[in-house]
Amino acid sequence: MTGANGMLGQRIIDFYLKQDNTQLLACSIEKTSGNKGVDYVSCDITKREDIKSIIYDFYPDFIVNAAAFTNVDASEIERETAWKVNVKAVEYLAEAGRVRDIHLVHISSDYIFDGKQGPYSETAKPNPLGYYGRTKLASENTLKISGTFYTILRTNVLYGHSANSRPDFVRWVINSIRSGKPIRIVTDQINNPTFLDDLVQAINKTIVFKKQGVYNIGGKELLSRYKFTEIIADFFKLDKSLITPIRTKNLNQAAKRPLKSGLITIKAETELNYKPHTILESLAIMRKELSL
Repeated sequence: MTGANGMLGQRIIDFYLKQDNTQLLACSIEKTSGNKGVDYVSCDITKREDIKSIIYDFYPDFIVNAAAFTNVDASEIERETAWKVNVKAVEYLAEAGRVRDIHLVHISSDYIFDGKQGPYSETAKPNPLGYYGRTKLASENTLKISGTFYTILRTNVLYGHSANSRPDFVRWVINSIRSGKPIRIVTDQINNPTFLDDLVQAINKTIVFKKQGVYNIGGKELLSRYKFTEIIADFFKLDKSLITPIRTKNLNQAAKRPLKSGLITIKAETELNYKPHTILESLAIMRKELSL
């Protein structure tokens, strides 16, 4: 798998280290792994020959591509880097996978949509607003014409615990308010936030069932980012007076955001037996793991 030191990558490793009869090779650009006990190799996925060498040597049945350039605003400026990581690297993974009949599981995003008519099904017409969304759509199209076995898992607003990664949205809210720092949260961005462990389960079900194609992976509840924050604050008994509602346009961000978004997950529930947690269930899991 790629992106091993990211938030999602670490949870994937945590899951598969507990599974029997599974051999996992974790790859990331850093020299060392954030997870102990996993076979790890440092690699730059934007270099075609490096990718080919690693894949041909390990010869996996599946590749999980959890690597991405995910900074939405920076993507508007660092376009070459965003394209190399989000598109060219996928092309190289698919090339190597096709030669050895390897199934590539790729993580995509609701940012391929414009956020005008969400939530979206797998067959909805893409129309990305910014460069990040354009790269993620291009990565999907790259796979579709690659000739390799592939599964695209689209997701949105990932949250959950990873020991050695930056704080997710939930921990950012908790840490900010507990330290007395006011936070501004948008009221006009609608999503169904995705618990990391649910996405890991979807990845595993894709592998177990050997499903191909496009699947939406998201949470049970469709709600605003502001309402999500209120739920977090209520659950952890935080001071909600420090939360200020704001409109997205008032943040003056470099990249436009899809506002009325979210992903319809009926296909994944039916074909992958995908069963997402509720937000309250996932927060309870995080509280237990992190002693929050």
